[in-house]
Amino acid sequence: MTLAITILASLFSVVNPLGAIPMFLSLTGDYTPEERNKTSLLTSIYFVLILMSFFWLGTYILSFFGVSIAALRGAGGLVILLSGFALLNGKMTQRRMGDKVKQEALEKEDVSFTPMAMPMLSGPGSISLLIGFFSAYPDLENKLIIAGVIIVMGFIIYSILRFSPILFRVLGRSGLKAVARIMGFIVLAIGIEYIVSGTIELVKLHW
Repeated sequence: MTLAITILASLFSVVNPLGAIPMFLSLTGDYTPEERNKTSLLTSIYFVLILMSFFWLGTYILSFFGVSIAALRGAGGLVILLSGFALLNGKMTQRRMGDKVKQEALEKEDVSFTPMAMPMLSGPGSISLLIGFFSAYPDLENKLIIAGVIIVMGFIIYSILRFSPILFRVLGRSGLKAVARIMGFIVLAIGIEYIVSGTIELVKLHW
């Protein structure tokens, strides 16, 4: 239970589904409630499939390209660190999805896979985080717990997106920005920890 809560807290902070609410509402502004609910469900399913794939296959992909887990933690930590700064500055959406990508998304009939599931919710930060967890917890039981957490995270994303109009009315832009800044501080800490651990592992490998 402790492991599951720890992983869920880290993943929730890096993914920051609350920060996706304004973009989701903007992209689905002309949707009916039924269409928005369907998009919420598809986004959460794609999110789970993307992260589950990288969680189970990520280390093999890295091995194919000759990249060590230590290097991944260093690079992933830097990405997470930059995400933390973006959250603190209120520029997370611009960082994950530029104006050109947003414009293309507005012209699409289905925004659930891109840009919502990727890159808005699942990106380099969450992918590197999960690959690092796969290496840090070698036991199959722990891996299954983490896989379960990914599914729970998908359910949380579905719930947040499904009720995004209500959440937006309750929290407002100022409330969402306040939550994003709190998340940003946590994400910064996770990024620094990953950079430090990755650097230490790299030094040990080459000394």
